[in-house]
Amino acid sequence: MKQTLLWMCAAILTISGISMSARADDFVLPRRDLTITVPQLEPRVVFGEKARRLATLEAPILKSETLGVMDVAGVKGMDEKPFTFSWMRTNPDVKPYKFMDDLTFVGVPLFVAGIIAKGEKHAFRQNDGTRHVLLTDFKTGIDDYTQFFGPAMTVGLKLGGVEGRSDWGRFLASAAMSYGFMAGFVNGIKYTAKEMRPDGSTANSWPSGHTATAFVGATILHKEYGLTRSPWYSVAGYGVATATGVMRVLNNRHWISDVLSGAGIGIMSGELGYAFSDLIFKHRGLLRGDISADHSIIDDPSFFSVSMGMGFGTKNLDFGGETLDDDDDFHLKFRTSTAVAAEGAYFFNKYFGVGGRLRVNSSPINGWSRVLDYANRDVKDIMDELELDKDADLAGLSGIVFNTPEAKPQFTIESDHLTEFAADLGVYFNLPLSRRFALGAKFLAGRSIMQELNLSARYQGNVKQFGEDAMGNSFVTNAMNADGTPKTYNTEWDYFTLDANNTFKFGSGLSLTYAYKDNFAWKLFFDYDVARKTYTLEYNPLHFMREALPDYFATMDIMGELIKTDPTQFSAQDIADYNEFSSLFDPMSTSIKKNRHTFIIGGSFVISF
Repeated sequence: MKQTLLWMCAAILTISGISMSARADDFVLPRRDLTITVPQLEPRVVFGEKARRLATLEAPILKSETLGVMDVAGVKGMDEKPFTFSWMRTNPDVKPYKFMDDLTFVGVPLFVAGIIAKGEKHAFRQNDGTRHVLLTDFKTGIDDYTQFFGPAMTVGLKLGGVEGRSDWGRFLASAAMSYGFMAGFVNGIKYTAKEMRPDGSTANSWPSGHTATAFVGATILHKEYGLTRSPWYSVAGYGVATATGVMRVLNNRHWISDVLSGAGIGIMSGELGYAFSDLIFKHRGLLRGDISADHSIIDDPSFFSVSMGMGFGTKNLDFGGETLDDDDDFHLKFRTSTAVAAEGAYFFNKYFGVGGRLRVNSSPINGWSRVLDYANRDVKDIMDELELDKDADLAGLSGIVFNTPEAKPQFTIESDHLTEFAADLGVYFNLPLSRRFALGAKFLAGRSIMQELNLSARYQGNVKQFGEDAMGNSFVTNAMNADGTPKTYNTEWDYFTLDANNTFKFGSGLSLTYAYKDNFAWKLFFDYDVARKTYTLEYNPLHFMREALPDYFATMDIMGELIKTDPTQFSAQDIADYNEFSSLFDPMSTSIKKNRHTFIIGGSFVISF
């Protein structure tokens, strides 16, 4: 019997060694044979806290293929597990959020800034299309897709098994409430305010729905992964949202005021959606809490930021009388500019650091109609100048430019913004005021690169020619094709360009930082830059005349060659008249030097590193 008992103990230890369990009732001990019944086991993959507890057991148990427990040798990688769907799974180690925990209210000043900036549109005269067709050459549909970057990135990470702040049920509820708040605010204001878009298409401009959609999505990405995983998720989300707003302005679909208010609504809607989710669900469905930082952005202020703001300053350029009418002053006005930037600095201590900034500042011209008014007067004046022979019948000039709905003059804005690209380096200063607030300052120097503002024209009309009747009287008539139909022309050229040289620039700035988390902050800033610029204007409204009167200009060109080769055969008055008349058809170019002062006020999303 003693030997039998020893044999039984050995058998039990062996069974335990291969991670199998059996109840005492499962053992039958007949006098002669020992029979062991093993229950059928169901393989399972175990994650999360249970897997971590299993990891503390003896190694033979974890390695048992019979249990089907996942190899947890690398337990640190368990959060990036293959996709498994659960609806309201809760991690008990995560501290529940309270309703006011993550409400920063940063969207409110952005919305108010949009209201303040609305004054810019009152000075802009819309083109009604009755006298000309005004098109824009900058068109992109990218903003129709980038507005959904935030939710697409968030869902993609969740499907990839990257655990975020919330489980699926809580995440979808938070997102639904966020988009619900956003849609209610945007549509309620749009169809009440009825602001006309800058392109004159519809009266639902303010606020920008694309921008609001982009920023509510960026806030969702920030809540789910920026706060719980890495701040660079937040930078990506808000960076793409900012680019979406800028493209809405460049597409001539929105004013800068629309974009600022849309951004404010988007951020506030996202924060409200998550605040109400915290109120409703409490701890349920929370998987991860905020990442903990080993330093505060106030006391260790090395940072990276993305920002957007409004630009003021130099908004007038006066080139004097550069049209054919000497009483005209070519006076250009610009609207409030849109500024976006990426900025960063490394601090050696909590007071002093070095860094740099990349910024794009785009100033749209205030009303192309004034430029076109100049051109219409110039065309009229040149018609009078063409009456070289007082006996000429110029009635035949009718139709030299078509003015039908299908073939009226078209003006294409290839670039309607005078845009500055700037790169700066310099010193940064930080003065902590409290645990959450700090004052900042900077002094920068860099390079300012300008992109030209350009308007091209396309004219169509009948080709004309001069002739004489039997009595020697001059007249103008249509040039004819061989088949007896009138000859026509269709020409396109650079009608108007404004450019500025590339120069060095100097800048400074003040900022107020609010650290709503140890490693996240919102910053209100005021920047000032100055650069000495040479602005060059080229104006060429009459290029089409060479296409409309080819024979006449061919004769004038021959005369010009004769004057160059043998001026003695012409009188001084003839040469002076020729030079004066031919200069009318050359592009007019003039330059002025002026200091470019730029004041930018805006907000930044900031992370520490």
